[in-house]
Amino acid sequence: MTAPTPLIAGNWKMNGLAASLAEARAIAEGVGDGPARVALCPPAILIHRMTEVVAGSKVLVGGQDAHSEDSGAFTGDTSAEMLADAGAKLVILGHSERREGYRETDGLVARKVRAALRAGLEPIVCVGETLVQRKAGDALAVVTGQVRGSLPAELAGRDFSVAYEPVWAIGTGLTPTTAEIEEVHRAIRATLVETFGAPARRVPILYGGSVKPGNAAEILHADEVGGALVGGASLKAADFLGIVRAL
Repeated sequence: MTAPTPLIAGNWKMNGLAASLAEARAIAEGVGDGPARVALCPPAILIHRMTEVVAGSKVLVGGQDAHSEDSGAFTGDTSAEMLADAGAKLVILGHSERREGYRETDGLVARKVRAALRAGLEPIVCVGETLVQRKAGDALAVVTGQVRGSLPAELAGRDFSVAYEPVWAIGTGLTPTTAEIEEVHRAIRATLVETFGAPARRVPILYGGSVKPGNAAEILHADEVGGALVGGASLKAADFLGIVRAL
């Protein structure tokens, strides 16, 4: 069974205007031919323009969320079909900021995953525990429960990734120890194989949560870490490229 192809994905969150596309252009020009797939997920309004900026490079463009329906009276929402029409190839789903801020459940995330597959998008499904849950010793149970609840059977045989983002590490500058990361990633891998069989060994499991050029090499070379979901450091080409090159 071949190893997963690493994926380094940048999540711009609610950051970026047209002028910020210069950073995407610099990333596209500097990414080279390394071993990782590389993606940038900007706000939806920048997706089409970013695809034009990175055209001809290995950089893929993705969305940050998608509605579970293909169309309808959902003011302010964006469907997976709309993302694909704008040029997106991937989409982040179930990020903790969506789970907590918008009360997204595992069931809703699973419906969004189905919507992404329907539109031909590759899902990046996020899971992760809070600090309270980790201190209570529940991290593995919470994360594996989210994996089981958020990944529908339709993913079998399809391209997708899982991103482990401990909620307490996102944007805080805190990171788990390498041993803690490996423990959770191994548990995620076991759950994926239990759910989808041996082919799930090819699914990349990304780590996210205060990934920076200074800690990227240690994290990316940890057992069962198949890439990174990068937040703030993806907004600057120099920082993001430093993480990509850490592989």
